[in-house]
Amino acid sequence: MDKFDQAIITALRQDARQSVSSIADTVSLSRSAVSERIKKLEQTGIIRGYQVLLSESQKEGVSAYFEIQHRCPRCADVVHVFQSIPEVVTCRGITGDMDLLVYVQAESMRRLHEIREYIDAQTDIIKIKTHVVMSEWIDNQG
Repeated sequence: MDKFDQAIITALRQDARQSVSSIADTVSLSRSAVSERIKKLEQTGIIRGYQVLLSESQKEGVSAYFEIQHRCPRCADVVHVFQSIPEVVTCRGITGDMDLLVYVQAESMRRLHEIREYIDAQTDIIKIKTHVVMSEWIDNQG
C-alpha cells in the first residue's frame, strides 16, 4: 500500500458513499486510477466491505462487552467458544488482568443473559465481567 491507497482508504472511511470523482479530486489521481485502486484493495481483502453503522439509540436489542479471563495457554485455544455464538461481533485479545474483550449484539436482555451464562459455563473460562452499552457518542469504526 502506498500513500495514494492510504489516502483513498482515509477518504472512504470519512464517507464510503462519496463518488469516485470526489475521491480522485481529494487524492490527486484520475477517476480510473482511483477505481482500479479501490477494486484492487477490495480484491486483496484490504477493504473487506462497507457497512451501515447505526447510533446505539437506533438499534434494536442490546449490546455489551464481555471481559473474559481464561485458563488456556493461548487465547486462540478458547476462541472457538465465541465463534459458535452468532451474536458475537468481535473478539479481541487484550492486556491486563483479563485476556479477551468480546463485543456482543443480542436481540434482548434475556438473550444476552443466555450468552453470558453459556460462556460462564465453559470449563476454560475463569472469570467474566459484563459491561452493557447504554449510550454511544462516537463511533469512528471504518
